[in-house]
Amino acid sequence: MACPVGLALCGQALVVRGGSRFLAMCTASSDGDPSLFMYDCSTAGRKTPESGGEDGQPVDKGSDTILASAFSTSGSYFAVTDDSKRLILFRTKPWQCLSVRSVVRRCTALTFTASEQRVLVADKSGDVYSFSVSEPDASGRLELGHLSMLLDVTVSPDDRFVLTADRDEKIRVSWAAAPHCIESFCLGHTEFVSRIVVVPGHPELLLSSSGDCTLRLWEYRSGRQLHCCHLASLQEPAEPADHKRLAASRIAFWAQQDYVALLCDCVPVVYIFQLDISAQQLAFTQQLTFQHRVWDVAFEEAQGLWVLQDCPEAPLVLYTPLDGRWQAVPERALVDRLSHCLRRNWAMLEGSTGADEGFRGLYKATFDNMAAYLKRKEERLQRRRRSPPPGAPGPTKKSRVDQALTC
Repeated sequence: MACPVGLALCGQALVVRGGSRFLAMCTASSDGDPSLFMYDCSTAGRKTPESGGEDGQPVDKGSDTILASAFSTSGSYFAVTDDSKRLILFRTKPWQCLSVRSVVRRCTALTFTASEQRVLVADKSGDVYSFSVSEPDASGRLELGHLSMLLDVTVSPDDRFVLTADRDEKIRVSWAAAPHCIESFCLGHTEFVSRIVVVPGHPELLLSSSGDCTLRLWEYRSGRQLHCCHLASLQEPAEPADHKRLAASRIAFWAQQDYVALLCDCVPVVYIFQLDISAQQLAFTQQLTFQHRVWDVAFEEAQGLWVLQDCPEAPLVLYTPLDGRWQAVPERALVDRLSHCLRRNWAMLEGSTGADEGFRGLYKATFDNMAAYLKRKEERLQRRRRSPPPGAPGPTKKSRVDQALTC
């Protein structure tokens, strides 16, 4: 349900995706072309409609648009899922496509296990399938299911738990070895849960965001909420000021100083928080406002916060902290080289900008039918007043005579 334009970072590998293509670049400060690898999902192999998918149903041809992507923990692997119901696995050192596999339904999120042995894929029907990395042609295995659309999936750093977030406000913590065994639920959100992140360096903590305009901190094994931050209460309100429609499309975490970057759907603002571990709270520190729409953000541990925006002149901006404030890095050769590479391939981003529906279709539908009900009730009462009650005597002879004389 996120924007078809996205950003992924691991180590010095930076991937920008748009439409059916992604471009991998290197953030190392070196001269020359930073482009490493480009892939177009429209050229990937696919099953024919007659051959059917893993559930025995015909596979319909999608648009090839990349729906989700993720690096493995070490960055050795990268995976994408697309609108044509495919999971495509890559090795990154060097870049090489390892396999193209069919998935049962269109996917909303994916992640690698910490051991990098499997890829977990969440889909719109509420199921999570796992796919082997070491056996790149093996079929997927159903691990668990929800009764609602899944919007995000992640795993604990020790691979003991699978955490899933759904449209019905729930965060579920399941045992990876026996996914039917549920450790806990993190309950409290009042709208769909759009993103969840196990905090790097603090494996017992979970960050979540929702269409209810909140960022929450949890101790997920117990399901206990530690802190809730209402975005509408921040000192610098976003524009437009429709705080009821602020669902996070990205939660990024910088382990160096425990910074959290929160990007909200369709809003050119990035909220910066700092996690206070001792107090188990999130402290709002800064709001970064942009002239153009922000597509995605990601932290690079060595350099800072990368921002991908809808601006051909400056598609990538790098922010670093200076005296406690995040500031854009001016006139840096590395940023210029990466931006130049994106400008040469701007068509893959530009063609995806109009296809985004974001999270708008996931909000609860609210309506007031009380006025119509009261109007219908009054009409029924008026009809009853005009009609004689059942069993009442008819008009007398005298009244009929009086009525005839009147006429």
